Amino acid sequence: QVQLVESGGGLVQAGGSLRLSCVASGLTFSSYDVGWFRQAPGKERELVASISSGGTTQLTISVAGRFTIVRDNAKNTVWLQMGSLNSEDTAVYYCAADRQSGTYRYWGQGTQVTVSS
Repeated sequence: QVQLVESGGGLVQAGGSLRLSCVASGLTFSSYDVGWFRQAPGKERELVASISSGGTTQLTISVAGRFTIVRDNAKNTVWLQMGSLNSEDTAVYYCAADRQSGTYRYWGQGTQVTVSS
C-alpha cells in the first residue's frame, strides 16, 4: 500500500519561510518522479515543483528563486523549501509520486499553508 504523508504546513507571516516534507512508503521511491502541487480556494490545482528520479528539478515561474525541491531517496523523502512567502502562496499543498503520461498516480492528503500579510 503506497502512502505519501505531507507535513510542515502552518501559519507564517509574509516574507517568512516554511519547509514541507513528503515521506513515502510502499513504493521504490527512488524510481519515481515526485511533484508538489497546491490548490488555493476557488482556484485550480497547480504544479509548483517537481523532481525526477534522477534529480532534475523544475519550478513554476511564480516560485522560481523562492522555492527549492530536494529529495533524499535513502529517507524516502522529498522536501519543498519555501521562502519569501506571500499571500499568493496560501493553499493546500500536496505531494504526488509516479508521473505517468503527465499525471501522477499517488497523492498525499495535503498540508495547509497560510501566509498572513
